[in-house]
Amino acid sequence: MKIAANQVVALAYELSIMNDTDEWQMVETVGEDQPMYFIQGMSGLPESFEDKINGLAVGESFDFTLSPEEGYGDYDMEAVAELPIDIFKVDGEVQEDMLQVGNMIPMTNEDGHRLMGQVVEVNREFVLMDFNHPLAGRKMHFKGSVINVRPATEEELDHGHVHGDGGVEH
Repeated sequence: MKIAANQVVALAYELSIMNDTDEWQMVETVGEDQPMYFIQGMSGLPESFEDKINGLAVGESFDFTLSPEEGYGDYDMEAVAELPIDIFKVDGEVQEDMLQVGNMIPMTNEDGHRLMGQVVEVNREFVLMDFNHPLAGRKMHFKGSVINVRPATEEELDHGHVHGDGGVEH
């Protein structure tokens, strides 16, 4: 079976990014023993990533690079926001354990959309948050292989994620 829309895909891969000194830096390794599972076309991965693996079969390999534009876009300084520390209070207390530099915090924007922000800086009045994807502005190199491909179940398609091995248990 080949990778196509609405197929559950399991991949093993290595991800390297181009760092600030123009050298490749390995940032993630996903082995065959615990592959990454997702539904093709519903993964939230960059569309270009899914395009590059589309049509591959179990046992086939891939080796490609995505530009920032093909990946998570350019780094956007407007996605960095200074927020009043008061919005991080629960029962009148600032949640200091949550507000550690580097922590990822789920937040909701004014339209009710959920997004993740990374704590960049904390002071008495404000928290500097970065809402860029951690890989925004980075050239990414993927090298790996297809471990498994199967049709997604109706329930998986309805829920938008993989169930069972490598997926979500309800």
